[in-house]
Amino acid sequence: MSREIAAEPLTPEAFAPFGDVIEARGAPSFRINGGMCDRHHDLARLDFTGPGNPRANISIGFGRPYALPLRLTLVERHPLGSQAFVPMTEDPFLVIVAPDENGVPGRPRAFLTAPGQGVNYLRNTWHGVLTPLGRASNFLIVDRVGGGNNLEEFSYAEPWIVNAV
Repeated sequence: MSREIAAEPLTPEAFAPFGDVIEARGAPSFRINGGMCDRHHDLARLDFTGPGNPRANISIGFGRPYALPLRLTLVERHPLGSQAFVPMTEDPFLVIVAPDENGVPGRPRAFLTAPGQGVNYLRNTWHGVLTPLGRASNFLIVDRVGGGNNLEEFSYAEPWIVNAV
């Protein structure tokens, strides 16, 4: 089995089994602020469960850049809540996900974002770490806070090599 993965363009259809693509595409849902702002509404399926009065948390993370090809050695998942990353610049970032196969990640897939795209990982979805490309970038992060352990990590015994499209 080849241990190489080619990053593919991020599309809502290809990413649907793992989460949501967050972007302003198509016609806006409605206008707000006296008609001066077009709102694209309800773009991600936020899902939180578990102990300790879980709720949504909004943070900003400063991601340092990675280079391709990337040696993928670690993925993680969050069993108690979804997690969204929305870039605050037009710079691309790499999105890595893997299907669950009996409690461990299966063959990873890699996606390369287009300007204006973010992602929401569904609860319990295996995914790579935040991976900006080119330069350091700020990201809006929406995830769960509350009691319980909401992080599970998996280290690959042999790395996967992620290449550009």
